[in-house]
Amino acid sequence: MSEVRIAAEPRTEFGKGAARRVRRAGKVPAVLYGHGTDPRHIALPGHEMMLALKTPNVLLRVDGLVGTDNLVLPRAVQRDPIKGFLEHIDLLVVKKGEKVTVEISVNLTGEIEAGGVLTQELVTVEVETEATRIPEGVEYSVEGLGSDAHVTAGDLDLPQGTSLVTDPETMVLAISNERGDADAEEASEEAGAEGESEASEEDGEAAASSAGESAGSA
Repeated sequence: MSEVRIAAEPRTEFGKGAARRVRRAGKVPAVLYGHGTDPRHIALPGHEMMLALKTPNVLLRVDGLVGTDNLVLPRAVQRDPIKGFLEHIDLLVVKKGEKVTVEISVNLTGEIEAGGVLTQELVTVEVETEATRIPEGVEYSVEGLGSDAHVTAGDLDLPQGTSLVTDPETMVLAISNERGDADAEEASEEAGAEGESEASEEDGEAAASSAGESAGSA
């Protein structure tokens, strides 16, 4: 995995007001922590961070700081819920060879058999891997898979040095029969229609019976 170099500067003011001033200057408040060191409050360039975070699990080489290891991994990214701009980032200090737990994407390739319907239940899986060798994702070929086929997390072929953290029995995808689904839907609709018809007939009979009883009483 390639590294992205990013400039940082220490922050000496804290609190919501100070954070707003940092953001108004086009920067992002961040906290750098890990390996038993005290958290360090820093500011990062906003635009460069937006671009860097387009890469999942991007590894950052932070420049401009003294007295700390500067290889970091974004762990918690807070964004404005409406406008989407970066509000705050937690950065974990990592070392080469160190294992970290991250989520990677599950990318499907190939075509299933005609007449099948593929449902992907899981788009990411959690794995443990070296911080400097995080895979961009894991591919799984669905080529030729037919109806009733299913794939679990344990079926995925992970890169060497990467182990699965997600429960291996977790469903990743399932393939159903298109015609079977349509038949089931039609049967359900017919059952509903029959139920409504029977209910209408019962209501009609009840109304007629009630009318007859009223006439008899008169």
